[in-house]
Amino acid sequence: MRLSRFLLIGLAALVLASCSGGGSESTTATVSTAPPRTTTEVSPPSTGEGWPRFGYDAARSGVFPHPTGIAAGNVAKLERQQVPLPGTADSAPIFVPPRMFVVTTSYGKTLAVDAESGAIRWTFVPDGIEGWEGSSQITQSGPVDDPDTPFLYSYSPDGRVHKLRDDTGVEVRSGGWPTTVTRDPVHEKSAPPLNLAHGFVLLATGGYLGDAPPYQGHVVAIDKDSGKIVNVFNTLCSDREGLLDPSSCSESGSAIWGRGGVVVEPGTGNLLVSTGNADWNGTTNWGDSTLELSPDAGRLLRSYTPENEADLDAGDVDLSSASPAFVPPHYAVQGGKDGLLRVLDLSALGLGHKGGETSTTQAPAGTGVFTAPVVWQSGGDAIWVFVANSAGTAGYLFRNSKLDRQWENKTSGTSPVLAGGLLYVYDPGGGGLNLYDPESGHRLATLPAGQGHWSSPIVIDNKVALPEGNANDHRTDGILNIYRLP
Repeated sequence: MRLSRFLLIGLAALVLASCSGGGSESTTATVSTAPPRTTTEVSPPSTGEGWPRFGYDAARSGVFPHPTGIAAGNVAKLERQQVPLPGTADSAPIFVPPRMFVVTTSYGKTLAVDAESGAIRWTFVPDGIEGWEGSSQITQSGPVDDPDTPFLYSYSPDGRVHKLRDDTGVEVRSGGWPTTVTRDPVHEKSAPPLNLAHGFVLLATGGYLGDAPPYQGHVVAIDKDSGKIVNVFNTLCSDREGLLDPSSCSESGSAIWGRGGVVVEPGTGNLLVSTGNADWNGTTNWGDSTLELSPDAGRLLRSYTPENEADLDAGDVDLSSASPAFVPPHYAVQGGKDGLLRVLDLSALGLGHKGGETSTTQAPAGTGVFTAPVVWQSGGDAIWVFVANSAGTAGYLFRNSKLDRQWENKTSGTSPVLAGGLLYVYDPGGGGLNLYDPESGHRLATLPAGQGHWSSPIVIDNKVALPEGNANDHRTDGILNIYRLP
């Protein structure tokens, strides 16, 4: 159904000036703020695959399992178009087939960009945006598409989740839509991208930069059809159900702000989240912990809390700077600000106890992790975990319940993705988008890209899409880079 709708739209593609030639080390830009491309020729149809959310799948593996058309032998031919945006997209795009990149900006505008021409197809502007646009009330959330329906979902900084038609951007305003997910959006923020599984739109909350109270990290499960909230799990005052007035809970903090947000375990459908600095008592308050919830967020099943939880809390060393990364068959890798990668055996965890990690390994240079790892089953029994941070990028083999570092470099990165057999890691300091051979760590190419913050790429249908910019700059403009094969 989705394919037939979009094929009614005229296709367009003008070949941009070729990249400077050269070698396997880099690809250079050919267009700055380019207008939409035009041509009389019709582009080949899409493969029909989508990239519906941050991390590609509900487990946030970061692995695209289909051909991309881009390989080590042709990456130097990629050409860049820079598409001006009416805001900063400080997250990852999604791809709605057959030919739309969709992003949400830091003030909640969600827009669709034609992947072939670079033209903006539609823009959704949330009601009341004039009340927060240009202020520090922002989001780094990203949208999630539902491949089974003609709808996608986005978040705006007034604390609402919106259901939009993916062909027009028109908002559904019936049932519970739009859905309010916080009673205090001035203090509570949803930073991670939305997720979708088992009929639920899933999101998590934390606080704004500076941690001004009151706020509590909570997980919300919304019925994707009706927009009604099914369950809320509050990580502070967890004996209370539903959305809390943050000031009514005696504790503040426990933010869920890692880039993966709510991670869905394959098979069980259970939810994994990690929390930040706050009180922990093992019964109602769950600061600096990894939590496993039921698929509808209605029950807390298991928990992990480091032995040094009190020190983490006192030193502002959040565990939740990184979300749990699910590793088959029943493990998770939990990073944090302390630069450790903890391996957890989910099947062995209890509830309300401290300690119990299977092993620990240093993140690159022992530096804090603010990104979502990639978990890749490369064939046979080999499982790789790739981690990037402000100090470097590293590849680990997961075996015997441990992470065994195979390679490491000193090139910083945001959340990596693996697609078409290549590892893509964006250096937000202006070092470009680096492409690596995942097993050796050899850098194959660098695509030009400006500075950013938490944004990361997606790779699909002979194209790479990567936003630039930092939501904390409070700008109302931005850039989406689209790299294409000619």
